[in-house]
Amino acid sequence: MSIQVYQFVHILSVILLAGITFAALAAPTPERRRFMLMSSGMTAVAALVSGFGLLGLGRFGFPGWVVVKLACWLALAALVGFAFRRPGQEQTLTAIAVGAVLLAVWMVVMKPF
Repeated sequence: MSIQVYQFVHILSVILLAGITFAALAAPTPERRRFMLMSSGMTAVAALVSGFGLLGLGRFGFPGWVVVKLACWLALAALVGFAFRRPGQEQTLTAIAVGAVLLAVWMVVMKPF
């Protein structure tokens, strides 16, 4: 596959993962739990696979900013489960999600290390 396909899949899956995470944090009802967990899992896997595909095609190696993005990816993927297990902490979890998204975007744009 071309690098443009990987970029498209990666950006789309990351946007969807963030949207699903924020939707789960906004309304963690038991009826939506299964759908949200499945959706976040599928988009997280798509983001991970396409991200490593981009690393392989771009021959970047494994720089430090990728490790930080992996931590942000893990945080976003885990927050959906936390939203349903800790229903009283939506504000704290939302702040963590916003921070993870901002940090990941900053890392990919600036590539500080």
